Amino acid sequence: MGLGTPSVGSHDPAFAERYRAIAARDARFDGLFITAVSSTGIYCRPSCPARTPKPENVTFYLTSAAAQEAGYRACRRCLPEAAPGTPEWNLRGDLVGRSMRLVADGVVDREGVGGLASRLGYSSRQVQRLLVAELGAGPLALARAQRAQSARALLTGTDLRLSDVAFAAGFGSVRQFNDTINEVFGTRPRDLRLRGRRAIGDRGGTPVGTAIRLSLTLPVRAPFDAAGIVGFLASRAIAGVEVARLDGPDLVYARTLELPHGPGAVQVTCTPTGTGGWQVDLVLELAALSDVAVAVARVRRLFDLDADPTAVDAALVADRGLATSVSATPGIRVPGAVEPHEIVLRAVVGQRTSIVAARAHLARLASIGDPYRSSIPGLTRLFPTSQQVAAHAPPARNLGPRKRQAVLESARGLADGDLVVDVGQDPVELRRTLEARDGILRATASYVAMRVLGDTDAWLDGDGALLAGATTLGLCSGDSRTRRSRDLTVRALAWSPWRSYAQMHLWGAAAGATGGTREAAG
Repeated sequence: MGLGTPSVGSHDPAFAERYRAIAARDARFDGLFITAVSSTGIYCRPSCPARTPKPENVTFYLTSAAAQEAGYRACRRCLPEAAPGTPEWNLRGDLVGRSMRLVADGVVDREGVGGLASRLGYSSRQVQRLLVAELGAGPLALARAQRAQSARALLTGTDLRLSDVAFAAGFGSVRQFNDTINEVFGTRPRDLRLRGRRAIGDRGGTPVGTAIRLSLTLPVRAPFDAAGIVGFLASRAIAGVEVARLDGPDLVYARTLELPHGPGAVQVTCTPTGTGGWQVDLVLELAALSDVAVAVARVRRLFDLDADPTAVDAALVADRGLATSVSATPGIRVPGAVEPHEIVLRAVVGQRTSIVAARAHLARLASIGDPYRSSIPGLTRLFPTSQQVAAHAPPARNLGPRKRQAVLESARGLADGDLVVDVGQDPVELRRTLEARDGILRATASYVAMRVLGDTDAWLDGDGALLAGATTLGLCSGDSRTRRSRDLTVRALAWSPWRSYAQMHLWGAAAGATGGTREAAG
C-alpha cells in the first residue's frame, strides 16, 4: 500500500484499500495511516470502533501532524496517538524517512529546524517545502505532534504532575502544553488523564537518588517475536552496561545510556498476555524529564517496535526455504541502536569474531566508560564515548593490532566529526563512507546501517553466519564457499526490501546449529 500525501476519492486504489481497512476495523493498519472525518472534525486510527464514515467524508493522512494541520482533532475513543509508529520511515531512505527519524530523536526540539536541515544537507526552506508536499506538515508541526503523543502517554500512563508532563514531553511552557492538548485532543490535560486512566500501580515520577524513575507501556504490533529480540540483545550484553533475563515467563533487558541531558538507564520487560501477544513495559531512569521522549524513541528503535510484521512475514514466507522459519517465528524483529557511535565500535570489534570473543573484548573496552549508579541491578557503567576510546585506546589484549587500529581510527573519526553516523543519514551513503575507511569490512558497514538506520534491506554479503544459517535451512549447497555465498546473495534479491529480516531468520538457524556462537557479533 502506497503512503504519501493525503488520499481522497473513492476511485483511487490506495483510498479504496484504506477504506476497506477501516470498514473492517483492521488493527494491523494502526499507525500506518490516519483517518480524518470531515463530518465530525476528528481523526482516528484504522481500527476505531466508531461507525464507519461515508467515503465522501474521509481523507487519509500519513501522519497525525498532517491531520492536525488540516484542523482535525484526535478521537477520544480510539486515541490514535497510542498506536505504534509508522514503519515507513525505516523502509524509506529518502529525505522524508531521514527527517522523521531525526524528529523522533528530538532534533527539532534541541536544534530547531535549522539544525534538522543542516544534518540533512538541505536549507530550512527546502526541508519545509518537501515535508509539507510529502506529508502535509512541516518539521515544527511534526515535532509538535510528537510532543502531543508523548504528553498523552505520560498523562494516561504515569502519576507525574501536569507541569512535569509538560516539560517531559518537550513543551516550552505549561501554557503551550495546555493549548496543544486542547487543540489536538479537544480537552484539558487533567480531563484527558481521567478519561484515559487505567490501573497503573506504582508508576510516576519517583526520585531515585538524583534520577527520575517512571514507567510506561509501549504499543507494539502483533505478532512480536519478543524471545528473538531479547535473546539477540542478551547474547551480546556487556557486563555492567547491559543485563538480561530469559529464564522466566517475563523477558527482561536493561542497559545504561547517554541521553541529551545526562546519563540514564532503561529496563524493558516483555510479558506474555496469554492470547499469543506480548505487553512491553518500560522503566526509565533519567537525569532530566526532558529526556523522556528521546529515551522512548530510542528504545522503540532498539526493539524495532514500529515494524510491520504482517508485511514482512507475508513477503518472506513466499520463499519455500524460509517458510518453515517464518511460520515458527512470526513477527521477527531487527535490533536497532540507542547510540549510533556505540554500534560502530561494537561492530568493528565484532568483525570476524564469535559472540563470546566479542563480548570479552567489549567488556574490556567498556572498562574505560564512566561509572553509573543505577537502581536497576547489574548496571554499573556507561559504554565509553568515542572521545574516551580515542583518548585512552582500547586494550590490546587478544584484539590484534589491525583490529585495534581500526577501532581506534573509527573512534577518532567519530570523535572529531570526520566520520558522521546518526539516524538521519542516507543508508547508501553511510555504507559507502564506512567501507572507504581502513579496517571496516563491507558486511560491517551494512550491519551498522541495519542497526543505526533501521535499514530493512541491509545484506551482509560474505557473512559466515548467514551462510551457515542458509546451509542449515537448505537455501544453498555445493562444495565451494564462494559459490554458495554468491548463490545466496542472488537468492536474497527476491527478499528485498526485507533482507534484514531474512538475515535474522538465517542467523537464528545458524545459532540453533552451533549453540549460538556464530551469529554476527556486533
